[in-house]
Amino acid sequence: MKYKALKAAFPCTIPVMAGYLVLSISYGFLMSSKGFSFIYPLCMTIFIYAGSMEFLTVELLLLPFDPLNAFFLALMVNARHLFYGISMLDKYKNMGFKKFYLIYAMSDETFSLNCSLNAPEGVDQGWFMFFITLLDQLYWICGALTGSLLGSIIHFNTKGIEFVMTALFVVMFIDKLEKERNYISAVIGIDASVLALIILGPSNYLLMAMIIIIICFFYLYRRELNK
Repeated sequence: MKYKALKAAFPCTIPVMAGYLVLSISYGFLMSSKGFSFIYPLCMTIFIYAGSMEFLTVELLLLPFDPLNAFFLALMVNARHLFYGISMLDKYKNMGFKKFYLIYAMSDETFSLNCSLNAPEGVDQGWFMFFITLLDQLYWICGALTGSLLGSIIHFNTKGIEFVMTALFVVMFIDKLEKERNYISAVIGIDASVLALIILGPSNYLLMAMIIIIICFFYLYRRELNK
């Protein structure tokens, strides 16, 4: 049963593998350029496994210890997972012990696959989603480790390499706009960010923007439930 689920899951994750390897290798190079050994990206890809937050953690590790700032930054960057979790409540029912790993290792791409794909006939849905999630994380771990090890051998100017995650989110945003007819989420995100930027400036606007976005989305979610 597990082998059939793994065999069915692997082809579905190939597009994610292509993107993850590019990003995670870049992340590994960045960590190496900042003087960190391969142990750091290896541990962070296993225990943190939050792409954009891992890129930000590189800078946090170089700054004075400030756990409160790190906490709120992680909360802001990964707040979207609140909505991922809500939308997956039904899918993760009756998953047994697999549910804990599925929740822990949920990423943007993994959420997209698990949310939209159903297991082929004769394949257990729980194990199918489990192996999609596991494979995606393994791609990220292997890429980061490879980039870190290569970074200790190959030296080049890594200035701007951290922009790869921003570029990814811009591409995802544009792709979403092209596929969706309802632009309410995009409008809320842009308006909240611009408003917070005007009020607080570029150094402090993120927290306020995320709070506004979360309040708006919870309001929309409650309104949908009450229809």
